[in-house]
Amino acid sequence: MHDLVIKGGTVVDGTGAPRRTADVAISDGIITEVGTVDGAAREVFDANGLLVTPGFVDVHTHFDGQITWDPLLTPTCWHGVTTIVMGNCGVGFAPAQPDRHDWLIGLMEGVEDIPGSALSAGIRWEWETFPEYLDAIDRLPKLFDVGAQVPHGAVRGYVMGERGAKNEPATPSDIEAMARIVREGIEAGALGFSTSRTIAHMAIDGEPVPGTFAAEDELFGIGRVLGDLGRGVFELAPAGALGEDLAAPEREMAWMRKLSAAIGRPVTFALTQNDHDPDAWRRMLDLCRRRRRRAQP
Repeated sequence: MHDLVIKGGTVVDGTGAPRRTADVAISDGIITEVGTVDGAAREVFDANGLLVTPGFVDVHTHFDGQITWDPLLTPTCWHGVTTIVMGNCGVGFAPAQPDRHDWLIGLMEGVEDIPGSALSAGIRWEWETFPEYLDAIDRLPKLFDVGAQVPHGAVRGYVMGERGAKNEPATPSDIEAMARIVREGIEAGALGFSTSRTIAHMAIDGEPVPGTFAAEDELFGIGRVLGDLGRGVFELAPAGALGEDLAAPEREMAWMRKLSAAIGRPVTFALTQNDHDPDAWRRMLDLCRRRRRRAQP
């Protein structure tokens, strides 16, 4: 007997196959049959006139704080999402020195407009290192599958203190320490590393997020960790992403292509349309396609 049969819905399975009317049978939390299901079920849901799809994966979220108090991650749970990725844009809450909690909250509040009062009231700090953060998340009840990235802002603040918060240049020893933390995070299960380079992202005190002006030695020194481990994605909000610098997209693409080639790992970046240069996104995609064609044997 099936646990659940979803009857007569319009199935869009995510493979690119045409939509079709079908039943979906589920037993022990696993889809066991798609088609015409005749067997008995403990529960039958009539999906006539409704779409039936796999759960959506939201690859760009900022639930790093909310995950600690809200197992439903509202309102995302209302929209068919079953997997979220957080830690984007270089902001997050680990690693976290005990005396830097408020600073990390101010960083998230400024970048993502999440009320600092809600974060202060909701987060239960049970970690300092990034692996400890993952362990804390793992212990919590959750409706979703959750992936996290190691955020540049938190790492820079942890290693460099106020120098990192104020975007001072990183020294070779700073870069080595940041790379160790990122390696530790990836080895513990992080999906990758994230950073932000757009001046539109500012902490609540008006300071651009740590890493906004990071030099290539810092970006590549951290990125090489992903190459050494052979896993992980390098994610960023690039300079000019919101139209604040019309000359930036091509410059950013140049070093992103160079980095991806050097470390052999994917680089993903925020891509938006803006009124100042409405076709910039087309140029960025074209540059990506050219790079991929040259990389193919």
